[in-house]
Amino acid sequence: MKIAIAADHGGFKLKEALKKYYAASNMIDLGTYSADSVDYPDYAHKMVQTILHKEADLGILICGTGVGISIAANRYKGIRAALLYSDEVARLAKAHNDANIIVFGGRTMSVDDVIKRIDIFLHTSYENGRHQQRLNKIEETE
Repeated sequence: MKIAIAADHGGFKLKEALKKYYAASNMIDLGTYSADSVDYPDYAHKMVQTILHKEADLGILICGTGVGISIAANRYKGIRAALLYSDEVARLAKAHNDANIIVFGGRTMSVDDVIKRIDIFLHTSYENGRHQQRLNKIEETE
């Protein structure tokens, strides 16, 4: 599985820790490349384009809280960005929502919790069935 990762300045430190932890997976790093202030919508846009053009199978986005960057990403048709604020949400974001971008707060979540939630997400299967009809309804309104 190809994974892309991007963050604003509020998520830079967490992004770098995740890249180090998942070094063997060769994550595609879409920036930012320092803790200097940047605008999170720019990195959400880069990620969305990467996912929609199928250059990666999954995206990881990080900003200070995860809220702003998830709002920005979800503005695009075909994107299902989920803020994984708990282990159960990590499981359900995959099982019920088939999220294609997972989001974290660099200032609100620990590295260990984020790694655990990524692993939960990656080891969960999409359940399809009644959930697909709901995703179809979302697509109809986009």
